Amino acid sequence: MTTALDIITLAYKDAGVLGVGQTLLAEDVNDALTRLNMMIAQWQVKRWMIWHLVDKSVVSTGAQSYTVGPGGDIDVATRPDKLESAYFRMLAGGSGTQAVDYPLQLLFSMEDYARITLKQLVSFSQCIFYDSAWPLGSIYPWPIPQASLYEVHILLKDVLTQFPNLTSTFNFPPEYLAALHYNLVVRTRAAYRLPPDPTYDGLAKDAMETVRSANTQIPSLVMPDNLVRPSVYNIYSDQTR
Repeated sequence: MTTALDIITLAYKDAGVLGVGQTLLAEDVNDALTRLNMMIAQWQVKRWMIWHLVDKSVVSTGAQSYTVGPGGDIDVATRPDKLESAYFRMLAGGSGTQAVDYPLQLLFSMEDYARITLKQLVSFSQCIFYDSAWPLGSIYPWPIPQASLYEVHILLKDVLTQFPNLTSTFNFPPEYLAALHYNLVVRTRAAYRLPPDPTYDGLAKDAMETVRSANTQIPSLVMPDNLVRPSVYNIYSDQTR
């Protein structure tokens, strides 16, 4: 099994920092582990670097908002930077056996949410705003769904697991190993004030493009409701257009 130390050692060799038969100093290893986790943390917020979206939900309690993050109402390992999508589930008879789902429009800014006149309105939800506060974010479905009758679902990027220590094993899809290695080589050369190497720069870019092509999912284009003209009934043809 490939460990964080294996990735770091090979990267230092290819970067020209570590010679054959040499051993990394503890300080160098710890710095490299920090750089490796910093890189993964940056990848976490890029949709095309994530191979999977997770569906998380909370049953409405009649509250205006619900926290998202470690120990929150929606308990996930890390506080998400944003929502990828969301939908609203109507629970028939208080159970999910005959549930009906409706998409929720995403509000992308606090300014958009602030323009809602009656924020305490209780009714059938139509949109949702996510406040990416730290360390817990919060979702605001609007109108506020009634307690126990509805379920709010949000789609989030899956978590790219960082390496807690040097013996932590590589637990990514196989195409990520080259991306981790070659990009760590580029960052290592920069950290040690070595000039850019066009060969490794190209390999790092190619590895990232491979991950991008594997993960890219393009949703169907949906026009905003306010840009769609309502259907007009033609009394002569008995059709709507």
